[in-house]
Amino acid sequence: MKIIIDAFGGDNAPVEILKGAALAVKELGVNIIAVGDENEIKKAITSNSIEENGISIAHAADIFKMEDNPVSIRHKGNETSMAVGLRLLRDGEGDAFVSAGSTGALVVGGTFIVKRIKGIKKTAIGSVMPGDNGPFMLMDSGANIDCTAKAIRQFAVMGSIYMKNVLGIENPRVGLANIGKEENKGSQLYIDAYEMLKNTPEINFIGNAEARDIPFTAADVVVADGFTGNIILKTYEGTALALLGNIKKIFTAGTLSKLSYLGVRKGLGDFKKKMDYKEYGGAALMGLTKPVIKAHGSSDAKAFKNAIRQAAQYSEKRVIDGLSEHLSKESGDDD
Repeated sequence: MKIIIDAFGGDNAPVEILKGAALAVKELGVNIIAVGDENEIKKAITSNSIEENGISIAHAADIFKMEDNPVSIRHKGNETSMAVGLRLLRDGEGDAFVSAGSTGALVVGGTFIVKRIKGIKKTAIGSVMPGDNGPFMLMDSGANIDCTAKAIRQFAVMGSIYMKNVLGIENPRVGLANIGKEENKGSQLYIDAYEMLKNTPEINFIGNAEARDIPFTAADVVVADGFTGNIILKTYEGTALALLGNIKKIFTAGTLSKLSYLGVRKGLGDFKKKMDYKEYGGAALMGLTKPVIKAHGSSDAKAFKNAIRQAAQYSEKRVIDGLSEHLSKESGDDD
C-alpha cells in the first residue's frame, strides 16, 4: 500500500506530518510518498531524527497557503504540494492521498484533478465523529453550502457504503439532521430530502436526527447540507474541548482533587480516548474516483498517522467500487 501525503499542508507541517508518516510506515506497514520541497523535507527529517525508511520524496516547489483562494489550485497553484500530490494519485502513483491543508482547495483539487465518480452530484466531506455509543459519519461537513435534496440523498448512500465497508456496521442507520422529529420540520430542502430518503431502498433511513441526539449516536450516518454540517462539526469539537478542559481544571485545582484523580484516572483516560478526534484521523472526500482524506489542520503526528490509516482502509475496503456500483447510473448534472 502506497500513500501519498502533502508534506506541507497543515499548521504543524512539515515536521509533524513527516513524524506521522514515519509512524504509519512502522505501525501500518505502508509506504509513503511525501510531496513538497525536497530540500526542506530532507532537512526536517535530518534535524528531527525522523526515520526515513519507507518514505520517498516527490518534489513540489510551492505551498498552498490557507489564505489562498481555493479555486486557484487549478491554475497558479498547480505546482503546490497539494496539487502535485493529487496528480500523482490521479496518475496511479499511489493508492490514496492525505492532506491537512486547505479544505476548500482539497475539495476543488479533488473534484477537478482526481474527478468525481460518474453520477455523483457533489463531492462531500464525510467526517467520522466520536459518539457516546460508537462513531458515526457526518456528511456533508463543509464542502457544499448549497445542496439539493438529491445531493443529500447521495450523501446518505455514500455514507452508508463507507460505514458498512470500513467500520463494519452491517446496516447503518441514516438520520437527517433537523430541528425536530416530524417529517414536515425544517426548510423545504429538508422536507424534500426527508421524502427522498424515505423512498431510497439502498439505505436504512430512520428519520430526522435532532442536534442534541447526535452525540449519542442517534444514527450511524448523519446527513445535512455543508453549511449545517460544518456548524454541527465545529460546535461538537468546541464543546468537547471545553468539556475536557474543565474536567482537567477540576482535577488540578488542589491537593485533594489531585488525589481524587488517582481513583478515576483510567476511566477519564478511556473517556478522553473515546471522544478524541485524533483517533479517527480525518475526513474522507466522498464521491471522488480515488481515495482522498482531509486530515485536521492542527494534526500532530498521531492524528496524521491515523489519517494515513484511514486512507489505507478506504483503499483496501474498495469503498469507491461500491459507490460506483450504486451511483454511476445517475445523472451527473447539478440540478
